[in-house]
Amino acid sequence: MYVCGPTVYDLSHIGHARSAVAFDVVYRYLKYKGFNVKYTRNYTDIDDKIINRANKDGVPWNEISERYIKAFDEDMAALDVELPTFRPKATETIREMIDVIQTLISKGFAYAMDGDVYYSVRKFAGYGKLSGKNIEELEAGARVEVDERKKDPLDFALWKSSKPGEPSWPSPWGEGRPGWHIECSAMSQKFLGDTIDIHGGGKDLIFPHHENEIAQSEAATGKPFVRYWLHNGFVNIEKEKMSKSLGNILTIRDALKNYSAEAIRLFLLSSHYQSPIDYSADALKEAEAALERYYRTLERMERDWPNVANAPIPEEVKQEILKPFIHAMDEDFNTVAVKRFIFQWVNDVNSLMDFASRTGIDEEFQKTLPRAALIFKEIGGILGIFNRNWQEYFQEKKSRSRIPADEIEKLIVKRAEARTNKDFKKADDIRKELEEKGVLLEDTPKGTVWRMKI
Repeated sequence: MYVCGPTVYDLSHIGHARSAVAFDVVYRYLKYKGFNVKYTRNYTDIDDKIINRANKDGVPWNEISERYIKAFDEDMAALDVELPTFRPKATETIREMIDVIQTLISKGFAYAMDGDVYYSVRKFAGYGKLSGKNIEELEAGARVEVDERKKDPLDFALWKSSKPGEPSWPSPWGEGRPGWHIECSAMSQKFLGDTIDIHGGGKDLIFPHHENEIAQSEAATGKPFVRYWLHNGFVNIEKEKMSKSLGNILTIRDALKNYSAEAIRLFLLSSHYQSPIDYSADALKEAEAALERYYRTLERMERDWPNVANAPIPEEVKQEILKPFIHAMDEDFNTVAVKRFIFQWVNDVNSLMDFASRTGIDEEFQKTLPRAALIFKEIGGILGIFNRNWQEYFQEKKSRSRIPADEIEKLIVKRAEARTNKDFKKADDIRKELEEKGVLLEDTPKGTVWRMKI
């Protein structure tokens, strides 16, 4: 499996998170099904954007790329995205890119011109088979940079001759650097072989990037390049396309300041990976509320009926109760159906626990609770959600309180004293004061506990 990674010239945004989380779930699920998965996700660490950012900041180009590789890795760790098998940098694969380019020249699919090398699009008969575009339409409507050295306006650069002050590497055509498209062909070939099972990336990469990858790879090897293409949809911000021109780029770090990583993952997986998704404060609050409902359910199960919830389940029963989950994921990784499946169990279990609290436990209760616990654990491990214990979840939630925890505890003690003294007005005033600060109180047989309001 190969997924196009980031061009590392700035902090990663929520669109990068969408792609990373979607393919993280694909990776986890394939391993869960027993496949030995080799997963490569690259870093584009040399590019015009990186050079421009370095010139703007007045630092070497590789300082920019290393800075934002580190930042990307930190963001992925914060979102609990598993590490791929291989994470190559473009600059570490220059030799392999040159080899592919030389093969393309020798086969007549590419040509050198004044230190540059171009791919001859018309020489590849299958060009356009992924995007559905044809040569005539592209020629009539494509916005192509004018370059008189190209034999055809549709041809694209495989190697660019160096300009003064820019980073460069030696090649048979002189000092220069690779074009963007060639790096993924070379890296996938190096780490995964000539034909790969799955290639992923954002829908914006279908054309021209992935179309060009197919042309390069299949022309060079004479073999099919990819068996299955997976493309994730875009993230809109408050119903507008995310773009620098609109000034609505939302970085992963900014999102994590306001919402938990689990809530962001749950939100991103609440739409099918191919569909567009609209990021908004309300959508994230809904995800946080759903997450809290799940952990409240887990808390009740493990606090009030731990022996029932943790009862063993026969292997054949496990397979049977997980069938709806397996079916949904086998249908093009349908995490929307998986989410519905989980929260139907959350609702059913809460109803059963409410009933058991009034009438006592019965056979149905003893059968259902351990099944729910199994479902939550199995699915949580694949979605990267619901995989903490409830104590950790609520402790983390409290840590995001706008007022110190010790101040809240002091007010709870004062409220308890007021209630003991039958000063119910003062007790109510303290409750209201805390609620205005986003803190909800719950009186239980074991005392008053508090949680943060969504």
